[in-house]
Amino acid sequence: MAGRTVIGSAALASLVRPASAPDPTGGQRVLPVPPELTGLLPNRGLRRGSTIAVATGQPRHSGGTSLLLALLAEASRAGSWCAVVGVPTFGAGAAAEAGLALDRLALVPQPGPEWPTVVAALIDGVDVVVAAVPDTVSASVANRLAARARQRGSVLVPYGRWDGADITLQVVRGVWEGLGQGRGRLRRREVTVSARGRGAAARPKEIKVWLPGDGLTRVIPRPAVVPAASVTGRSAAGRLRPVPPAFPPVFDVPPAFDVPPDRGGLAVVGPA
Repeated sequence: MAGRTVIGSAALASLVRPASAPDPTGGQRVLPVPPELTGLLPNRGLRRGSTIAVATGQPRHSGGTSLLLALLAEASRAGSWCAVVGVPTFGAGAAAEAGLALDRLALVPQPGPEWPTVVAALIDGVDVVVAAVPDTVSASVANRLAARARQRGSVLVPYGRWDGADITLQVVRGVWEGLGQGRGRLRRREVTVSARGRGAAARPKEIKVWLPGDGLTRVIPRPAVVPAASVTGRSAAGRLRPVPPAFPPVFDVPPAFDVPPDRGGLAVVGPA
C-alpha cells in the first residue's frame, strides 16, 4: 500500500491504538534503542512516561532528523506505534531505510493551530510521539503534555527546545565522508551526540557515532595505535582510517512520502 491520507482530527483516533488496548510490546517499561545509543539514556532505552527532547541545533537540519530515525527504529521494529507531528520534510523512504515499520507510523505534517490537541490525542494511544516544537508553545502547555505522557505511559520526544525534559539529546558536530577531490558520493556522517538532563542524567555525556552506519549507527572506535592507511595510501599513526564500503545515506531533508508499493502502510494525517 503506497499510503493513505486521513483528513480531520476526528479521524485521528482510528489511526492509533486505544490507550486501554493490549500493549503489542508486551508491557515493556523501556522501549529499545540501538545499542550504540544506550549509553546516553539513563534506562538504556526509551522509558515509558518520559520526555526525551532532541534539540535541533543551528542550522535546524544539522543531524537531528537522522538522530530521530535512529531513536525510533528499534522500538518500531519491536512492535511499537510511532508518530511524527509537525515535520513536513520527514521522509517515509528514509524512515523505511532506517528500519521503521511504516504500517505503524503516523505522520501529521501540518497540525496547524491544533498542535497541542493533536499531540495530546496521539499521546493517548501511540507509544512514541515525536513533535516538532512551535515557537508559540507556552510552558504550561508543555508541562501538561509531559504530564499526560507520564500518565499514559507514552514516550514524548519534542523536536526543538523543550525546557524540563528528562533528557535532551543534540548533535553538536558532524562531518560527512565520501567526497574526494571534487567528486564522490556522501556515504555516512561522523556525528557527536551530547546528552544532558535531570536526575540520573544530570551528568553530561557525549559519544561519537556513524549516521548512517552498519545497520543504523555504530560507535566510532578509538584511533588505532598502529598506522592506518588512508584512501590515498598515506599513513598517519592513529589519525587516519580506511574509508569503509558505501552505506545508504539518511539525509536530514529526505524526499517526503516517496514510498514504494512493497514498503507497507503509512498513515498521513492532514488538517481538517
